[in-house]
Amino acid sequence: MKVEIWSDVICPWCGIGQHRLDAALAGFAHREEVEVIHRSFQLDPSFPAGTVRPVREMLMAKYGMSAAQFQATTQRVESLAAADGLAPWRVGGNTVGNTRMAHELLAMAAERGMEAAAWRRLYQVYFGEGGDIFSADSLVAIGAGLGLDGEEVRAALASGRFRAKVEADGQEAKRLGATGVPFVVVDRRLGVSGAQPVETFRRALE
Repeated sequence: MKVEIWSDVICPWCGIGQHRLDAALAGFAHREEVEVIHRSFQLDPSFPAGTVRPVREMLMAKYGMSAAQFQATTQRVESLAAADGLAPWRVGGNTVGNTRMAHELLAMAAERGMEAAAWRRLYQVYFGEGGDIFSADSLVAIGAGLGLDGEEVRAALASGRFRAKVEADGQEAKRLGATGVPFVVVDRRLGVSGAQPVETFRRALE
């Protein structure tokens, strides 16, 4: 069985959805027969590269939220994450930027057999530690921490070697009908949108 999950690393629901899918897989009787493939989906590929903006400022402007609405929304997400065992899970105080290079690092890690570990680490850096995942220097350090050669990572990011792979993943998700992420597809037969409960993912696997 092949399970594909499309995500963006700055999407809090994607990290929660991944955590819930992992829990469903852990309790699945045929786990050893399941191949999980992580695929990239940039929520905003038009975001100017090399710049960052406070999440608070971006969301309030994009959705017309008041300060109180923003606080209530982010606290709700953080509370749900904590209830799932993800704490700390910082949502409201982060910065946001273009995630293309982060996805290129993930594609490189996947090529080297480090796919799942790389996704987990980027979620941890961004949501757990409030760290930078937008600059080349930070991504080189993250890659080196995973066991990749730092200079190889820097060269790959500079050359855009994995850019086509990242773009193809996003186009494929849209072709399959995804309008947002996380988006999980089982054997190209069944799609599950959003950070569904563990039991929903388990039923999809069954």
